[in-house]
Amino acid sequence: MDARSVLAHGVGGRQDLPLSLAQLVVAAAITLVITFLALGVLWREPRLDASDTAGRPVPAPITRIVDAAAARWVLRGLGLLLAGWFCVGLLGGPDTPDNPTAGVLYVLVWVGLVPASLLLGPVWRAVSPLRTVHLVAVGLFRRDPEAGLRAVPSAVGLWPAAVGLFAFVWLELAAPERATLPVIGTWLVGYTIFLLAGAALYGANWFARADPFEVYSALVGRLAPVGRTADGTLVWRNPLDGIAGLRPEPGLVAVVTILLGSTMFDSLSNAPGWLRFGQESGLPAVVTGTGGLIVVIGAVALAYLAATRGAAGLGGSAAPPAGGVDPVAPGRVPGELAHSIVPIAVGYLIAHYYSLLILEGQRTIALLSDPLGTGADWLGTAGWEPRTGLITPDGVAALQITVIILGHLLGTLLAHDRALHLFPRRRAVTGQLPMLALMVAYTVAGLLLLYAG
Repeated sequence: MDARSVLAHGVGGRQDLPLSLAQLVVAAAITLVITFLALGVLWREPRLDASDTAGRPVPAPITRIVDAAAARWVLRGLGLLLAGWFCVGLLGGPDTPDNPTAGVLYVLVWVGLVPASLLLGPVWRAVSPLRTVHLVAVGLFRRDPEAGLRAVPSAVGLWPAAVGLFAFVWLELAAPERATLPVIGTWLVGYTIFLLAGAALYGANWFARADPFEVYSALVGRLAPVGRTADGTLVWRNPLDGIAGLRPEPGLVAVVTILLGSTMFDSLSNAPGWLRFGQESGLPAVVTGTGGLIVVIGAVALAYLAATRGAAGLGGSAAPPAGGVDPVAPGRVPGELAHSIVPIAVGYLIAHYYSLLILEGQRTIALLSDPLGTGADWLGTAGWEPRTGLITPDGVAALQITVIILGHLLGTLLAHDRALHLFPRRRAVTGQLPMLALMVAYTVAGLLLLYAG
């Protein structure tokens, strides 16, 4: 997708911002430190409701409409219809930049899932075409869609989704000829086999464990103002309560660090220094891209694990004080604090891909009117010209800086509230010092990459 290499996702080293890079980095770091100190003084008891009953029920008429079987099947049918239209371009369209296939996958689905999930919750689950295919298939055999040949082992957790997520970001950022139809088609065949074979073996629960798009949407959807309680009740809720309710499970840390690290690498890969390194190394682009992606994700993960283990060491206690909390096992802490990385990752995703979604998203919608490249205008959008009013340089720069800093502030708040649950009160603030250092490091790295990318 040639347009992707032209669009600037980052600040791009411009000098027209109200603060210099050094001033911006210092201001962001000071903001995090002040927030940390204020939380230590003013937020002394856990305030977020991490229970599975948090929220206020949505009015009954709205709930009846949303939960109606007809509404669910309309969404499933829409997902199948859009997937079918996508396959028209994938299977029959020309392998040129005017084919909408790459734009649909990399922009409308991957990037578009962020705002959609932030507003509406885990939307991919409702429209997933593979979920619908599985549901129809088991219905034909009159089988329970949730009942596979065996249960998903508890130790599996989200590891299948982590593998799928890495496979997708590798496809997007490092695979050779990644915008061409054969490469995209091959990846999607593997994705389809992986999910449908797993669902045949383990039932529909496999999608919630293995579909990278569904897990990605579900994580972001935890920050939506609407959600569901454990019994399925549709509720309005504080978005921070929603993300605080994310419980640790195997593979969760891998998923959130892959999300964050891959977006950081995407910024790095646009930096002049990285491009120069790739040219001078003499190595194939797929080798440098794959290596860089692994190194950046690994660095993000190692920094997170070091900070959370440090938090466990400083905040833990050999024996709880009277009325205090039980000691937390150090190995539990990374999973317990993983939810604090989600708003940081969302901030990076919005900052990095906002202009891509606005410009390339409009272009892709226009191209969708003629997926076969015959000159037809099936959807009436072929004549669309991208509107650029929402991507002024100053506006994009302000948005990027704001969402990155806001994401880290929310991450600091979430980590603080969870620490009050995990550690004895007298050591909870001290235990967060490694996490504060991590937040500052992530913020500085993010801003540097935005300027360099």
